[in-house]
Amino acid sequence: MLDTASENHADLMDKTYRNQRQIYDLTRKYFLLGRDHLITELHPAPGSHVLEIACGTGRNLQVAQRRYPHCAFYGLDISSEMLRSARRKLADHIQLAEADACGFDGHQLFRRRSFDRIFVSYGISMIPDWEAALRMACAHLGPGGELHVVDFSDQQGLPDWFGTALNEWLRRFHVSPRLALERVLAQIARDLGANVRFSHLYRGYAQYGVVVKRR
Repeated sequence: MLDTASENHADLMDKTYRNQRQIYDLTRKYFLLGRDHLITELHPAPGSHVLEIACGTGRNLQVAQRRYPHCAFYGLDISSEMLRSARRKLADHIQLAEADACGFDGHQLFRRRSFDRIFVSYGISMIPDWEAALRMACAHLGPGGELHVVDFSDQQGLPDWFGTALNEWLRRFHVSPRLALERVLAQIARDLGANVRFSHLYRGYAQYGVVVKRR
């Protein structure tokens, strides 16, 4: 059951995407750069269990399942509206659940206490307590598991007008780039005794980080 803050955020996401979900995949492919880069970098072994947090319409899960057909995939999202699209797209091939990224129980949702890979693609910029969401994700990693995160960056390598226009557009959809992502992932990794790697993509359009838990 969601708490009051989570319910409020769920309502906001449902209102934002109730209609947008119908055209989300078509329009966002021009903006959400790096999603397929992340999927390529997952490299799960056959038989791995892979969870997407903030799975939205299920587009990434669909692509990942086609690339890694011998893995089991799971997805969670706080928006029941987005999950309507995901369930229609993924049918019964992938387990989906409505849950808050900041406070979920993998065993309760999917009968899985840990996952080999967890990824968040352009999700943390829409989660108010995004640091808690990242820590919750890492808490669900098994030994040797990896958390992969891609999201908007600072646009430093691009013209000023582009960054200004993009951020104005993002605000309309309650999206806030998390420019402290590198620092936060590094701190989480230190706390866990894990390894971390980080890079900027497409001249600073996107940022990509990976936390690797030790075996």
